[in-house]
Amino acid sequence: MFEYILKRILLFIPTLFLITAISFGISRLAPGDPAAAKAAAGADGSLSGNNAVNEKTIELIRKQWNLDKPVWQQYLIWTTNLFKLDFGTSFQDSRPILEKFVERIPITLLMNILAIILSYSIAVPLGIYSATHQGNFLDKLSTFFIFALYSLPTFWIGTMGITFLCNPEYVSWFPSGNIRSINFDASWGFLEKLSDYATHLVLPMIVYTYGSFAYISRQMRSGMLEVIRQDYIRTARAKGLPEHIVIYKHAVRNSLIPIITLLAGILPALIGGSVIIETIFSIPGMGKLSFESLIARDYSMIMAIFTVSAVMTLVGILVADILYSVVDPRIAYGKKS
Repeated sequence: MFEYILKRILLFIPTLFLITAISFGISRLAPGDPAAAKAAAGADGSLSGNNAVNEKTIELIRKQWNLDKPVWQQYLIWTTNLFKLDFGTSFQDSRPILEKFVERIPITLLMNILAIILSYSIAVPLGIYSATHQGNFLDKLSTFFIFALYSLPTFWIGTMGITFLCNPEYVSWFPSGNIRSINFDASWGFLEKLSDYATHLVLPMIVYTYGSFAYISRQMRSGMLEVIRQDYIRTARAKGLPEHIVIYKHAVRNSLIPIITLLAGILPALIGGSVIIETIFSIPGMGKLSFESLIARDYSMIMAIFTVSAVMTLVGILVADILYSVVDPRIAYGKKS
């Protein structure tokens, strides 16, 4: 196992190099000129006002951000700084990217951790129930209901939620955006702060998690159905073991493989956030930051977010591979003596 983990970690280096190199090159092919936008020129690079002054300003900005160099030299400069954990500064406001990360990541982490707890605590038991009560009325009803929810686009549900649940013309149960009130005061007590944050996060969290119920529960259901048809499950039942021990001690653990596979996508989501949810509800997290950076052609910020997401994806795949052998010892990495 240790040898396998070491090989996978060493494989991260060329994999990450290829990912960042391709992404860096593609990002430079995007239309528009960030230097022109920075100099308050047209978004398409056309100059306004005094052309001579604007061209001089744009030339200085390009030199400052190394945009006057060939793409391969820009990439070498960027990777050299990356080894020093220096992501550079944002094109938009010249602030250090790491500083902006520190501001946004806690909000995104909080939302994603809550979403994981909420979705898995509902979807996994639902999948187990559907597998152990296959074909009954509640199984069919839950399947229809969660897939009906899954078919509804997140952006549409979010928009409808704001329109009908945050509007005094209908019902004003929730705030329409942000994560805290305008009159938020740091001197408030803990419970008052908690209540304010909770009020603002209830609707975004509902919209964020409803779609995952169907996918996770179906994965759990299919894994359980495959396991409970195995010979050793029939043997455990034939020995007279209680059904709850057969299911929760013997079947559930070995049916977690599909759920563990989902971990590879959970870790990058913890950092990347949800662009749709954070944009609709004006939540200042990493998803909204990513969207703003793309619109502004903020190369440094885009590459920083992409690199962190790529690293988290590789780590997620490694963690999932390790957990496979934990839940199912029959899975081995390498040759058995």
